[in-house]
Order: sequence, then structure tokens, then C-alpha cells
Amino acid sequence: MLAVVGTVPDPEFPLISGEVELRGGNILLDGRSVPVNRGTPALLAAACKVLEYLGHPKPFGYLVGDVGLGKGSRLLYEYLTEHLGRTHFDTIAFHYLQPDVDWHNRVLFAVEDMPRRPLLIADAGFMYAAKMSGQAPSYDLFTPDVGELAFLADETAPHPFYTRGFILHEENRVPELAARAYRHDNASRYLLVKGLRDYVFDRNGILAVVDHPVSEPMEAIGGTGDTLTGIVAAFASTGMELDRAAAVAARVNRLAGHYAHPTPATQITDIIVCIPLALESVFRSEASEGGQVRGIHG
Repeated sequence: MLAVVGTVPDPEFPLISGEVELRGGNILLDGRSVPVNRGTPALLAAACKVLEYLGHPKPFGYLVGDVGLGKGSRLLYEYLTEHLGRTHFDTIAFHYLQPDVDWHNRVLFAVEDMPRRPLLIADAGFMYAAKMSGQAPSYDLFTPDVGELAFLADETAPHPFYTRGFILHEENRVPELAARAYRHDNASRYLLVKGLRDYVFDRNGILAVVDHPVSEPMEAIGGTGDTLTGIVAAFASTGMELDRAAAVAARVNRLAGHYAHPTPATQITDIIVCIPLALESVFRSEASEGGQVRGIHG
């Protein structure tokens, strides 16, 4: 079963947890309805679509309100340290939380107390905390964009704000930045780097590049990186090998955007509803091409 940990941008939103259901443009969790626009709700909505399509249980969510001041994140960190050790999740995806090295480490200790260690995926603030704590190799997958990868690659930066200027956020430097992150033990077992081209790496180099289809308006739509993380987390929780899950998720996310016929006015929910069609297309393509999906090179 997949668990997703994150926040919503509402300081009055309480700490809640439970099974997540997608209904229309909202996720339902513990009796509350949360709009899907971007961030962790978009990640959860994408995961819901994938798991429903594949016939797997709904994801479990841990949410709290936080507008960047850290109060809600600290409540959630504390809750996780007290409860994670008694759970049985297969995969945990940590998302938008205020980076806090001390609390991050306590959560990681709680994970080690679980009956069976789950796959660990981190994006956004939790990925920052993982790198800042020196615990990046404890994770199975990070899902950075190119700017976040530059932070992972800078072995001296204590926070993304202090990433050195010589590490430019250029798409053509992605392999160099990934290699540097691994060299300094600031990367997880696999990296899924989101951008104009999506890359899958491990310590030995590039495993796959996904560059088709290209829908330029998607670059202006907030939340497409969140949906990609949700899709790969859902795949991982079903037992799919993580490197394959990352490459296939990138393809599905791109196809969902393509099928939504995006314009700058397109909302992330318009893309999420197209995920089942994208899944059908990708798996049909895999079956007919012996596992090699068009647009994935490795």
C-alpha cells in the first residue's frame, strides 16, 4: 500500500490521515474535501487514478496545513515519528514539508522501526531535508527538477537558496549534475529528473530518457511535476521495479498531458482525468513492442 505525506497551503487545515479517494476535482480524506490544484493533493489524485486503473488499494494520506512557516510540518513530523513504526506500507512518498533536518532524521528512525522497510520516495521539501541531513542514500528515489538537481549536486550547499552560482540550471547539464550528486552521496538509489526531457539515473549513469510526446503548454501548468511523482509512487507500490516505474511514469505523465490538449489555461485536473487513457496506451504499446515503449531510450 502507498502512503503519501505532505501539506496543503492552508494554515487552518488540521492534521488528518486516512485512505484517500478522488471524486471530481477533489480528494476526500478523513471526511474532508481538498481541491486538487497542485502540490500534494495533485500527487495524491494522480496516484489514485493509477491505483484504481491497476486494481490496487487506494493510497493512504497524511496531510496538514502549512503555508511555509513550518508549524504544520512540525506537527506532521512529530505525528509520523509516533505512528510510522506500527504501519505496513510498501512505499512512502514524502512531499511538501518544511525542511527540518532533526525531524527528518527522527522520521527516518521511525521508518527503520517498521516491520518491513518500505520503498522511500522524496520530492520537494523532504528531499531537501534528506540531502541536508546526509541521508540521501537511504532513499530509493528522488524526483527533482533541474534546479533541485543542482542543489543535490552542490556538496557544500546547506539549503537550495545557497546553491553555488556556477552550477547553472541548464537542461544539457543534467547528466553532469546527476553524476556529481552521486559522487558526493547526495542522491538516492535512483533519480527521476523532471524537465523538457525526463531522465532516469542510477549511480552508474543514465538508465532511460523520456522525451515524447512534447506538449510545450505543459511547461506553464502548475502541478505536472507533482503528478509525475504520484504516478511513479503508485507504480512502485504495486511491486513494479523502480527503474522501470520511473521511465513508464514519465511516459504516462507526458501522454496524459498530450491527451488533455493543453493550453496555458489548462488545469492540472484536466491532465489527471486523462491518466487512465495514457496508462492504456502505454501498456498496450509495451505489449506490442516487447517492453520497449516509444519515447523511452535506455
